Amino acid sequence: MTHIALYRAWRPQTFQDMVGQQHIRQTLQNAIREQRIAHAYLFNGPRGTGKTTTAKVFAKAVNCEHGPAPEPCNECAACRGITAGTIMDVVEIDAASNRGIDEIRDIRDNVRYAPSEVRYKVYIIDEVHMLTTEAFNALLKTLEEPPSHVIFILATTEPHKLPATVISRCQRFDFRQVSLEEQIERLRQITEEEGITAEPEALEYIARLSDGGMRDAISLLEQSAAFGSEKITLEGAVDVTGGLAVRQFAGIAEAVRDGNAAAVLPLIEGLMQGGKSPDKCLENLIYYFRDLLVLKLAPASAEGMGRMADPAVFRDMAEGFSSERIFRMIDELNRYQNEMRHAAHPQTLFEVALLKICTLPESASLGSGAQPAADNRGASAPAASGHEIAALQQRIDQLERKLEQLQRSGGAAPAAAPGAAAGGAPARAGSSGFGPRSGGNLRTVKLDPFASAAASADTAQLRGKWTEVLGRIKDARVTVHAWLVDGEPVSWAGDSVLIAFKNTMHRETTEKQANRELIERVLQETLGKPIQLATVMQKDWQQASSGVSAERKAEPLELSHDEPPVAASRPEWVEEAFKLFGEDLVELKKE
Repeated sequence: MTHIALYRAWRPQTFQDMVGQQHIRQTLQNAIREQRIAHAYLFNGPRGTGKTTTAKVFAKAVNCEHGPAPEPCNECAACRGITAGTIMDVVEIDAASNRGIDEIRDIRDNVRYAPSEVRYKVYIIDEVHMLTTEAFNALLKTLEEPPSHVIFILATTEPHKLPATVISRCQRFDFRQVSLEEQIERLRQITEEEGITAEPEALEYIARLSDGGMRDAISLLEQSAAFGSEKITLEGAVDVTGGLAVRQFAGIAEAVRDGNAAAVLPLIEGLMQGGKSPDKCLENLIYYFRDLLVLKLAPASAEGMGRMADPAVFRDMAEGFSSERIFRMIDELNRYQNEMRHAAHPQTLFEVALLKICTLPESASLGSGAQPAADNRGASAPAASGHEIAALQQRIDQLERKLEQLQRSGGAAPAAAPGAAAGGAPARAGSSGFGPRSGGNLRTVKLDPFASAAASADTAQLRGKWTEVLGRIKDARVTVHAWLVDGEPVSWAGDSVLIAFKNTMHRETTEKQANRELIERVLQETLGKPIQLATVMQKDWQQASSGVSAERKAEPLELSHDEPPVAASRPEWVEEAFKLFGEDLVELKKE
C-alpha cells in the first residue's frame, strides 16, 4: 500500500476519528446540533494537525442527507461524493497556486447561485495567507454579506499574515499539536490493522520526530514499513529518516562534555559514511541538547516532552552539562545551522560546529553572546556573593565621598589645565568634582585664572577668530566640528583656551584624545602659538565668572584708541562687528 493510500485509509472520516482536537470537535458538533452554523470559519495551526480534514468532515456533516448531523453517515450520496471530491458545491482551493484576484472574483460571482447537489456551498481555501492584498479585499466583500447557503472555511499555518478585517469576520479555531501519547496510540492502531510488526521504541521515535503532526507521523510510519519489509525496528526507523540513534547522540554528547575534540572527528566521519545528512544531524543535535536543557530546568515537565530520546535514558548525561553551557551550545549550533543552508561543504561546517561547542569554556562572559543561567553559578568559576558586592559598593561610595571632601577643602586635585594658577573653584561634571566614571577623560579645571582673563585682549582675539577655527576643524573632520560647535570660547589664559559647553555629552566627546589633539593643532595654526584645550560646563563657568563680573561692574569704562575694548564690556552687536571686519578696521568711541 502506498503512502497516499495508507493516509487516505486512515484519514479521519468523522469527528470521532479526529486525533488531539477534542475541543474543536465538540464546538463544531454543538453548532451543528443547535443549528448555529456560522458563515465563515478560520482553522489555523501547525501542519499536519487536521485542518483541511476537519473542514471536509464539517462539509459532510452539514450536507449529509440525514442531517445536518453532528456526525456524517459516510454512506449517503452526498457524503460519498464529498469524500471522493465529485460534489461541485464543495470546492477546495489551494491559495498557494490560486492566489490572485481573478480566482476570488470567480468565487464572488458564483456564491450568489444556490447549490445544485447539496444543502450548502462550502468553499475550503487552504493556505489562505498566500492570497494577495487585492484578493483579500475581494474576499472581504463576500465575507461581509454572504448568502445564507454559503460557508467559507479558511485554513492557514500563519494566521498573523491575514488582515484583521478578515479574521474578525470568521470564527477562529486553533488546532494544536497532537500529543505524543495520542500519536503513539494511533500509530499502534494503524500497524495492528495493517498487519505491520513494529517495535514500541520505533513508534515512539517516529511520533517524537513528527513534531506533533499526525500526517507526518503516518508518512514516516509507512516509509519505515517499506524499508523494513512490513517490520519496523528502531534502527530501521532511524536509518530511513536520516536521524541519529540514541547511542550516537550519547557518543557525541560525551565527547562534547569532556572536551575531547579528538573523538569528535571519527564520530562525524562514521555518520557521513553511514549516509547521514549533515544538516539533519545538526538539527537533531539541537533538539537533543534542547531536551537536556528542559530536563535540567523543568524536570517535572520533561516526561513526554523529549523529542529525540526518552528523558530517563539521558538523565545522567544532563548532569554533566551546566545550563549556561547548554544555552551557549544551542546558540552556536543554531548559528552554524543557518550558515549551512548556503554552505558549499556542509560536512566541513558540521565538523567546525561540533569542534566549536567541544572547546567552549564552562563559563563565558556576556560578550560571547551567551546568557548565563541563574542556577549555574556554582558550576563555573566562583562568583561574588550578594554580601560581598554590597560591601564593595559601600567601599566605593566612601572613597568617592572622601575625594569630594578633599576637592572642596582645596586638597590635591587631578591635573589642572596647563597655565592655570593654583587655587580657585574647580569645574565639576558631577557632584564629586570629577568627570563621569564611564568617561574617565574629563579633567578638573581651576577657573579663577580663566575668569580673570575673560575680558583680556587675548580672549577678544580668540572670539574674533573662533569662526575660522570652526571652519578649519570642519574641513579636517566634520564629526569633531559637530560636537565642538556646541561650545563657546570664554577665556584665553596663558597657553590654555577654555571652551564652555551646554551639553555634557558634547564636552565628553570633545575631550577624547584624538579630538583634543586635532582641536589643539587647529588652534595653534590659527592663533600662531601652541595652545592647550580646557573645557567646562556652561553653568559652572557662569558661577565662577559671576564674582569677577560683579567686581568690575562698578568700574568706569575706559577706552583707548590704541587698544581694543575688552569683550566683557562690549554689547553683542559690537562683538559681531569685530568678528566681521576685524579689530584693525573697527574703532569704538564713547558718546
